[in-house]
Amino acid sequence: MAQPQLNYDRIMAYRPADIRVSYGERECILYALGIGIGMDPLDAGELKFVYERAGLEAFPTMAVVLGWPGRMTDPAFGIDERLVVHGDLKVVLHRPLASQATLLSRPRVKEIIDKGPGGAAIIQNTRELIGEDGAPVATVDSSTFARKHGGFGGKATQAPEPHALPERAPDETCDLPTPPNLALLYRLNGDENPLHADPQRAKAAGFERPILHGAASFGVAARAILRVCAEYRPERLQSIEARFSRPVFPGDTIRTEMWRAGERVSFQCCVVSRNDVVLSNGLATLRTG
Repeated sequence: MAQPQLNYDRIMAYRPADIRVSYGERECILYALGIGIGMDPLDAGELKFVYERAGLEAFPTMAVVLGWPGRMTDPAFGIDERLVVHGDLKVVLHRPLASQATLLSRPRVKEIIDKGPGGAAIIQNTRELIGEDGAPVATVDSSTFARKHGGFGGKATQAPEPHALPERAPDETCDLPTPPNLALLYRLNGDENPLHADPQRAKAAGFERPILHGAASFGVAARAILRVCAEYRPERLQSIEARFSRPVFPGDTIRTEMWRAGERVSFQCCVVSRNDVVLSNGLATLRTG
């Protein structure tokens, strides 16, 4: 496979148009199913995210799929999508997501970090979600980790330091199983990267089988935090961030380890069967309630 030739200037000049997105009950339920909610039909805390007659509420990390501009697949960008995975993700909720709304998404590329020849390029993206009243609803920051795309001459060579976890045993743990078809469900939220559905594309990227979307694993971590630390009250989640360390395969059980310090919850996630840390350097901030 030839070394990809990332076009820094073309990517930084890219300005996606604002995206108007409307969503309602169906989209809320589809997102919740895509992060494994509803596997226990008797769990009242989760039922309200997947059943319209249970006082339907939007799960807060649904912000990651609202107004997403899509993958950067234009050949002019010089990005080989077979080598691209999520790097990290952060969601700040300026107010709770309504179960039905029309929002304006304003996406842009912030910077591209160059890890040198043979190394990765880290494409940093951000988008604001604005309500019809003109007030911000959420800010979504993410990075795309493009393996073997480094060495393009970028000025930025270091990413910000991630949140450090406490050096002690976690205060709480929560194991959540994922169904084997979870990636096929989650992709219906808009991220149709073949890496998550096509066995041949997964093998070409170096994986034994299709992997779960990093953003879906992120949602599973948020489920665990709301379940253990916030009584399933979505309005309490103010922000959540984490780095993606290793792939998750649909069907894995994800263990979220949590360290509590008031309204701040440090966390990491591992796959129980392999003891692999799959989300690292996590931090969630809760509203007092």
